[in-house]
Amino acid sequence: MKRKILLALTLVFLLLSTSISLSSPQEKITWSKLHGTPEFISGQLTQPSTEKAEGVVFKYLNKNKEKFKFGESDSKQSFQVISIEKDKLGYTFLRLQQVYKGIPVFGSTQTAHVNQDGVLTSISGAAVPNLDKHDKLKLDKKINKNDAIKNAQADLGFEPEYEKNPKADLVVYYHDDEARYAYLVNLNFLYPEPGNWNYFIDAVTGDIINKYNSINYGKPVPIPTTGEDKIGIGTGVLGDTKNKNTLLSSSLYYLVDRTRGNGIQTFNGNNKTRLPGTIWTDYDNVLNDTYDHAAVDAQHYAGITYDFYFNKFGRNSFNDNGAVIKSTVHYGSNYNNAFWNGIQLVFGDGDGNVLIEVSGAIDVVAHELTHAVTTYTADLIYQNESGALNESMSDIFGTAVEFYANNNPDWLIGEDVYTPAIAGDAFRSMEDPTLYGDPDHYDDRYIGTQDNGGVHWNCGIINKAAYLISEGGTHYNVTVNGIGIDKMTEIFYRALTQHYTESCTFSQAKAATIQAANELYGTGSTEAQAVADAFTAVGIQ
Repeated sequence: MKRKILLALTLVFLLLSTSISLSSPQEKITWSKLHGTPEFISGQLTQPSTEKAEGVVFKYLNKNKEKFKFGESDSKQSFQVISIEKDKLGYTFLRLQQVYKGIPVFGSTQTAHVNQDGVLTSISGAAVPNLDKHDKLKLDKKINKNDAIKNAQADLGFEPEYEKNPKADLVVYYHDDEARYAYLVNLNFLYPEPGNWNYFIDAVTGDIINKYNSINYGKPVPIPTTGEDKIGIGTGVLGDTKNKNTLLSSSLYYLVDRTRGNGIQTFNGNNKTRLPGTIWTDYDNVLNDTYDHAAVDAQHYAGITYDFYFNKFGRNSFNDNGAVIKSTVHYGSNYNNAFWNGIQLVFGDGDGNVLIEVSGAIDVVAHELTHAVTTYTADLIYQNESGALNESMSDIFGTAVEFYANNNPDWLIGEDVYTPAIAGDAFRSMEDPTLYGDPDHYDDRYIGTQDNGGVHWNCGIINKAAYLISEGGTHYNVTVNGIGIDKMTEIFYRALTQHYTESCTFSQAKAATIQAANELYGTGSTEAQAVADAFTAVGIQ
């Protein structure tokens, strides 16, 4: 009997040894459940090198084709470099796009980090495997771009007034275990309701494979370019007095701040749905009227959010190149929402029951601006787990800005403007997502199709992890030692801007966020352990 047990243990050891030998002992791999390819690899992946970073990455990919499963072609034919940057820690940071026969594979982007010694230390983002074996990629395209646009428009069900002309781009789209050629059709409009519909139209059959709604691009209008920078005062939505930067030009004061990046500007929507409206003007630089309150807060809180990103991370506006931050207040009639449309912030007045003027909440203003930061970095697809990550990043940094400004900070989202008749109510709670019906554990996640796959619900899982990283606590019998909100946000900022990719899953986010902590504070540090424990506590393996 003992001999049989010993033999069985020996066989298990040999099997484990065979499995481990497939990877370098210095590699730590998180595998994609969807694709069976690595969604995150970290460690000393290559030897030191004087070669350019992209050369190091492409050589590694070529040597590991069996892991990434991109076929027999050279890695340069399967991946294209989107950007190359160097960060303050000395890493060269690359973003890649997977392609098939030169056509981008939708949602399949990767990041890679090469340190100062020329060592590849991480690759993030799962590649879609074995594209050369998918029969539907061998079919000839039957419809053209115009046909694809017409099919999407027919499904929309109404004729909007477009903010930009509908467009269609050919992509390789992986869906339901099949890769096929598809047109990504974008329909962007603000009337009769805000919409930025992305349709995936089969390039052979013309069928709709998938669709989801997000917001993009408004119309710029001229503003004064000369004048004298001034500081005025005004009253916000909650009745507090605050300073605001203005521009004095031709005897009028404009809500134009030229002291931050390329400017911060606030517009009056005049309760219409055309953007951006008219630039906000005043005669005496004192905005105390009731109608002024929303504009005062929009201008002031956009400035604080700019300062937060600039002072904390050296980021110059949402695109890190000084982009103008525009806000429109008094959008629509009793509009119970706020959004980022790809080029500006938009705030409704609320109906007085569900919401009051939405720009009156600093965390909401910062939340929406963080959507812009996400677009210019990881560009997380606004659907399913990547979409929930997108929402969570905005909640995390919206809350961080509230703490940065010391503006009655807490772990609630939108509490200052939500349900004014109910004290202490909010959109969401990061400390206890279940208070508002959101899950705080992966096992309880929403898996349906509503809300783009639960982007506003499932963000509670990541929000809870972020709260635990900052404040600590015991959750589902896992104890996390908190490291404070400053370190927590620094870790998530690095993860978002350098390690998350378009289709990032929760498990990839765990590995990527731990890697960000390792890079900032050292491998195996207290900070990295807090990240690992927090993600484990919310059920993410």
